[in-house]
Amino acid sequence: MSQFETVIGLEVHAQLKTDSKIFCGCSTQYGAPPNTNICPVCTGQPGVLPVLNRKAVSFLVTTGLALGCSINPRSLFARKQYFYPDLPKNYQISQYELPLAERGCVDIVVAGETKRIRVHRIHLEEDAGKLLHAIGARTLDYSLVDLNRTGVPLMEIVSEPDLRSPEEAVAYLTKLKSILEYLGVSDCDMEEGKFRCDANVSIRPVGQKELGTKAEIKNMNSFSGVRDAIAYEVERQKNIIASGGKIVQETRLWNADTKESHSMRSKEEAHDYRYFPDPDLVPIELDERYLDSLRKELPELPEARCARLVGVLGLSAYDAGVITAEKALADYYEEALKTAGGEPHGKTTTPDAAETSAAKMLANWTITELIGRLNTAGKTIVQSPVVPQHLGRLVFLVRTGALSGKMGKTVIEEMFISGRPPEEIIKEKGLVQISDETAIGKLCDEALTESPKAIEEYKAGKERALGALVGLVMKKSKGQANPAAVNKILKEKLS
Repeated sequence: MSQFETVIGLEVHAQLKTDSKIFCGCSTQYGAPPNTNICPVCTGQPGVLPVLNRKAVSFLVTTGLALGCSINPRSLFARKQYFYPDLPKNYQISQYELPLAERGCVDIVVAGETKRIRVHRIHLEEDAGKLLHAIGARTLDYSLVDLNRTGVPLMEIVSEPDLRSPEEAVAYLTKLKSILEYLGVSDCDMEEGKFRCDANVSIRPVGQKELGTKAEIKNMNSFSGVRDAIAYEVERQKNIIASGGKIVQETRLWNADTKESHSMRSKEEAHDYRYFPDPDLVPIELDERYLDSLRKELPELPEARCARLVGVLGLSAYDAGVITAEKALADYYEEALKTAGGEPHGKTTTPDAAETSAAKMLANWTITELIGRLNTAGKTIVQSPVVPQHLGRLVFLVRTGALSGKMGKTVIEEMFISGRPPEEIIKEKGLVQISDETAIGKLCDEALTESPKAIEEYKAGKERALGALVGLVMKKSKGQANPAAVNKILKEKLS
């Protein structure tokens, strides 16, 4: 089956970060008791009229501008007809023929190569409610409906079928999620259903331009779930074709526990939904002045921020990429840089050696020491017990020689447990580094007096003898002597 290639298109649904729902004043708060954030409008009672949330429109247009989309100056809402228990009106207010944004792109990097994924359209719609299935010992007993989510503003970002592997799909989602977080238009919390996607997967002979019959995979709530579901679907379709079968267009549900998908229903076409313009909502009309105001408010996006950390602060492309992949982490790093001795956001001139040293050392401590501990503890950077000012101060102490790197690791371990500032921990544990050359010289003299054999070995060309002497001095100082100063003074005395 190596003569077949995979074709993937993704439909991403991101809940917009508004205080109220798209067509009423109900709260969008997540986790409220079931059916408390509802009103006659979002529950579809007879005689009610929707009123459009202006912020939802600006968030979607901002996203379209950031992705290089063409913004349609005139856009319409339509009714998408279908019955489902969590959609009380029996139709969803969405956009069909005239979406707000079209023809954008997202650049991804996979295996060191950059690839451009085209965005077909971005449209605005209302979210549906949530079904809670209660399963008995043998059969499905009943389902409960929570309508709190009904009417939450939803942005659907539809890609072109440009993706060719599960890895590319995950890279696209990761990049898109990062951009939305930088824009501040969505929380993108996948566990809370605020960032979710459906994958349209098909295979076709290599070189064939016509698309194969696709299956839509739903119910994926993690990047690993997306990767596994797509990989499973590709193999399923290849096995069907290899055995002489025919792929049918359908919607399938992914089961993360069994790592299998199951048929849900035959896939509907657009005409099955009987779209028609919503008579209760006037067309959206956007003038150029409004669009210009949103363009001017666009923040620094991940790629630009990464380039600045590389070009201005001298970070490696890898370190800058890790730090800027998540807005909260990049914000944390730049706040910590203020106390580490580097330059925060906004500097455009070439930094001096000290500033570059601070930036690079802070990047290393952030990625290796802090993120490593956060991952082990299952925490995010927002939940970090070590505040950025404290991490920056710790790096400053290590960089200026007041604290050794080994001592610093002891201090950050305590900082992670207690959240206390480094100076307080250093004072309590007596971890101040000895840098006074006179004091270190005396310790070196003692070590040399006690180690005549090491002196002979060093003079005979055995460099490891110097390491033994350094170790003895560090032991005498209880690990507090500056290692660089110890090396320097020992070499001077030995010569």
